[in-house]
This record gives sequence, C-alpha cells and structure tokens, in this order.
Amino acid sequence: MGVSNENNPTMIKPTNVQVLGEAELGCRKFGMETRNNRRALSVINQNFVGAKPYPCVVNKRVLSEANGICNKNPPVPAHRPITRKFAAQIANSKQHYPEENKKPKIAAEGLSVYEDVPIIDVEEYEAAAKDQPVPMSLEQTQMEIEMEDIFEESVIDIDSNDAKNTLAVVDYVEDLYAYYSKMEGCNRIPPDYIGQQFDINERMRSILIDWLIEVHHKFDLREETLFLTVNLIDRFLEKQSVVRKKLQLVGLVAMLLACKYEEVSLPVVDDLVVISDKAYTRKEVLEMEKLMLNTLQFNMSLPTPYVFMRRFLKAAQSDRKLELLSFFLIELCLVEYEMLKFPPSFIAAAAIYTAQCTLYGVKQWSKTCELHTKYSADQLLECSRLIVEFHQKAATGKLTGVHKKYNTSKFGYVAKCKPAHCLLVQTPYNMKGHV
Repeated sequence: MGVSNENNPTMIKPTNVQVLGEAELGCRKFGMETRNNRRALSVINQNFVGAKPYPCVVNKRVLSEANGICNKNPPVPAHRPITRKFAAQIANSKQHYPEENKKPKIAAEGLSVYEDVPIIDVEEYEAAAKDQPVPMSLEQTQMEIEMEDIFEESVIDIDSNDAKNTLAVVDYVEDLYAYYSKMEGCNRIPPDYIGQQFDINERMRSILIDWLIEVHHKFDLREETLFLTVNLIDRFLEKQSVVRKKLQLVGLVAMLLACKYEEVSLPVVDDLVVISDKAYTRKEVLEMEKLMLNTLQFNMSLPTPYVFMRRFLKAAQSDRKLELLSFFLIELCLVEYEMLKFPPSFIAAAAIYTAQCTLYGVKQWSKTCELHTKYSADQLLECSRLIVEFHQKAATGKLTGVHKKYNTSKFGYVAKCKPAHCLLVQTPYNMKGHV
C-alpha cells in the first residue's frame, strides 16, 4: 500500500512487489545468485551492522510539522553510500552474515529527505587517506631519533697509536691503572687529619703549599715532583705532630725527597737552606729527612693526581691549551685543604672536565672519558663547581702563587681564561646532574 507524501504528491512509495522486482534485476545485472527469499539491495545493505559508517557529506533539510512527511518515518542513519563495487562486496560477504541477524531497512527510495550525498569510491578514499601529510612535530621527532642512531657516540681506542711505542706499555697500561685505582682507595688521607695538630691549621698548610709551588717553579722541576711533595706532606702530618716553626722545614724536606725520587738533576741541601732564608741548618734538614722516611716507612710509590692526569688527558684527546689549563686548575686544588675529601683520580677528572667547560662550553664529557675515568659528568659536577670558585679568586686572593706561575708565556697565559660560569648556573640540564 502506497503512502502519499505531502511535499511530493506524485511520489508514491513502491510496493513490496516493485521493490523485489528491482532487487532481482539488480542481482541479475551483477551476476548475483537469486533465491526464493529475495531481498532488496537496500535490505541487504542494512545487514552491514558491524561496519563503521562510511564518511560522507549529508545536508539534512529541516522540515516543519506542517510540511513534514505524512507517515513521520524516523530519520535513517547515514551509512556508506551504495556503489556498484560495494554491492558486489555485499553479495560476496553474504555468507558471513546469517539471515536471522538481518534487520529490515527502509528502501533506498525512501531517502528522499537527503540531498547532495556524494558517491565515494573505496580505493580512492583509502589512497587519499594514505596521501595525508604527516604532522611536522611527528616528522621532527622521527628525524631526531634517526639522527641519534646515526651519530651515536662511540668509544675511541686511545692506545691504538702507541702500539709500537714500548714506553707506552700498551699491553699493561690497563692493569697498571687498575692497580693505581686500588692503591688510592687503600691509602686515602683522612680529610680531617689537621684537627689532630695542636699548633698548625688548614690556613698554614695552604700557605706552605702555595710557597712550595713558587719554589718548584723557580727550580724548574718536573710536574710529578710537585704532586709527590704535597702527598708526602699530608701523609707525614697525618701521623706526626709538628710545631708551627718546623712546618716550613717539613715542606722543604718533602720536596727534597720527591726530587730524589723523580728528578734526574736535583737541588742540593744547601740550595734548600738558602731558599728558606737560612731559617734551618743543614743538620736540621737531614734529621727531618730521616724522621720523615721512618714515619712513612720509606713508602714513596703511591698514586698522585698527576698519574691519573696523564691518562685522562689522553682519553680527552687534549691539546696543549687544555692540558695547561687542566694543570692550572688542579694545582689550585692542591692548595685547598678541603679537596682532600676527593680521591686523586676524582680531582684529576674534575679538573679536566672543568677545563673543557672553560674552553669549549658545556656537554664536553665524552663516553671515552667516562670509560677511562670511571666517573660521569653528574658525579664530577660538585667538585667542578668548587674548582670554578677557586679559579674565580685565584688572582685576587692572598695565595696567588699558582696564578703567577700560569700567567706567563711558558704556560700560555692560561690563568687569564675566564672561569666556567656555566657550571655555576642552574639550568634544567645540569639540575639533573649534567652539564
């Protein structure tokens, strides 16, 4: 039975016979098998319950109650438009949808209230979706990941160039430094030993070492001699109480012993007496030498920061300027009593790291340096900040022996380098322990 439409009086809803006839013609046209229980294509299309609605543009014309459809059929949900290809797919997939689950749907001719519905091809839609441009932020993230994979830092073999150098002992160098690391842990100087002295304090020790640095520079001695001298002084004062007027004598004798251990041509006792402005006699020097050797049990072979400096500078692939600046900074540490709380290897690594930041900026600690020093950048940050503070006051304080030494042409005027203030500034990066 047909129902009239008030807006279109001439339009009559097709009967069931008409619908079935048109469906049969459509099935025959596309080679589809027809059965006794024939259904319209619009009804078959309704079976696609599990499929997601296909995107299409629909302009719905709002109808008033007066001009509405007489039968007031509920609006039909917008699904994917029926195309020839889609109809064929429905026929092929018909076996996957049992007939008892099929729900009747209003015939396609009943969609007279919808207009401007575009017909979209499946392949064209999928191709258009693939051609959509990737967001710029996603592209940048993918590019950064690829660049990180390409430029991932590798560890350098720092001994490859010395394979034929017998003095470099490449075959044993790793074992040697493993032994040095073990020995520095077993022979640490207590950072509070000065409290046991009743007549001297930290300030007096700093004045003594600052003066010995000037003496060392005047005699043009080897670098390792200075580090061994300071090591002998601290180890002796840890075990032996000394009065204030004998403290300078302890320093002179420690330098004499270090020269005998490290130097080829060393100053004689009379030279040391003269350099002390004849405050001590030759006999006093020899007696203090005997006392110091017996107190230390003739143990002179302990690793100093200099031993680690050479190895770590090689790992950092340093040039002449970086090397001089590193030694300038670590000699500033020798004067400061509070630096005894750090192991010699740690001070050496921190001095080189601070020198790198002074010359080249932040983020200079490579994986090669971390491998050979056994310290990461975040571990060195606290010590490096102390070194920067020493650098800031090196020229203005009362103890300027190190600054005067490295403010000469022989040492490349590295004392004039500006301190690494980047290590003192709190940034989101170094607040996490990095620089």
